[in-house]
Amino acid sequence: MTDRSLPEGAPAKSPESTATPVSNSYRRYVLVLLTLVYALNFIDRQILVILQESIKVDMDLSDSQLGLLTGFAFAIFYVSVGIPIARWADVGNRRNIVSMAVAVWSGMTALSGFTQNFWQLLLARIGVGVGEAGGSPPSHSMISDYYPVEKRGSALSFYSTGVYLGILFGFLIGGWINSEFGWRVAFFVVGVPGFLVALLVRLTIREPVRGGLEGRALEAPATFGETLRALKNFGSFKLFAIAAGLNAFSSYGIGNFTPSFLIRSHGFTSLEVGTSLALITGIGGALGTYMGGVLADRYGANDKRWYLWISGIPAACSVPLMLTAVFIGDPRLALAFLFFATMLGAFYLGPTIAISHTLVSPSMRAMASAILFFILNLIGLGLGPLVVGMISDMLAPAYGSESLRYALGIVSFVNLISAAFFFLAARKLLADLKA
Repeated sequence: MTDRSLPEGAPAKSPESTATPVSNSYRRYVLVLLTLVYALNFIDRQILVILQESIKVDMDLSDSQLGLLTGFAFAIFYVSVGIPIARWADVGNRRNIVSMAVAVWSGMTALSGFTQNFWQLLLARIGVGVGEAGGSPPSHSMISDYYPVEKRGSALSFYSTGVYLGILFGFLIGGWINSEFGWRVAFFVVGVPGFLVALLVRLTIREPVRGGLEGRALEAPATFGETLRALKNFGSFKLFAIAAGLNAFSSYGIGNFTPSFLIRSHGFTSLEVGTSLALITGIGGALGTYMGGVLADRYGANDKRWYLWISGIPAACSVPLMLTAVFIGDPRLALAFLFFATMLGAFYLGPTIAISHTLVSPSMRAMASAILFFILNLIGLGLGPLVVGMISDMLAPAYGSESLRYALGIVSFVNLISAAFFFLAARKLLADLKA
């Protein structure tokens, strides 16, 4: 890799960086707090999913419009703004960026409750996407500087459980508040606490030294072009980034419409959906995400290809479970199969981020995360819910209220393609690591 050390006389670190070794307890505190930030990220992102049937009725929306609100409109700004923010994170203070980002997306979530029509809500959701773009890339980069390479997969997987913890609490809180007080109040209640967390991040997290745990000389910050060129040289990255995007396509497409499916096909109330999916999707997804990182670190210690095999094998195994969950008639069995399908489909996230950071230098990690998430979210969050909504609308004349069931079944097969890309990426990984 090209030597990009700072010239003689350049500052070695930010004045707010921590150059001394940190205790294990403080390292865990930072990880837990950043995981809480990520959970808030997904509470504010996914709260719309549990509220969408009520919003659909109030605003007279189609499934395609719901898919646009919960997917494409959010994702296109989230991934686009993520690139310059990641560049900022590779240059500036990552802690401050995360703190400001939490405040922005929390404020826009609270404002969502005051919207009166589709276009106002669309603009508010775009604002949430812009704010949330500043959450993960700086957090990924800090975690990789707090944890050594042999523990990085587990740490990033623990952080990634914030996705499902956010879904858990978002569904629980959103379902209950929507049932008792309406969807507008739900947006306000989940948005306001973010300001307190933003303050906690700003006051209690210390900026770590980039690459300090690996004993590397401090490097000049990488540009977007330099990081992109480095990643383009790795055939494995291109393949596993697409694999992650396809996995996200399935999980976002199915996950964003599962509440509507349970309401339409099984007669659930909003409160029943919130409680059921909070426990099933939240706990199942969190378990799968954490297990993926732990297993990848354990088996990948001697062979890094396990980071990709641990991502692909469970993704393939999740498909028959998800098909059963969608088409079985008993709602209790449907929820049980959904639990295990969600758990297996969540293995990929931590190992994928970890192996991305292993391929690049410390000065490229935030940008590498942003590029990975650009691909992942553009394919997954941007297209998944939108495609499910469009398929459901197209099948509605033939299947009526059951059209969503068939749309979810069709999209579940995408995880087989995802698994194939993970396996292909594993074949190229060892050569890329040597490079």
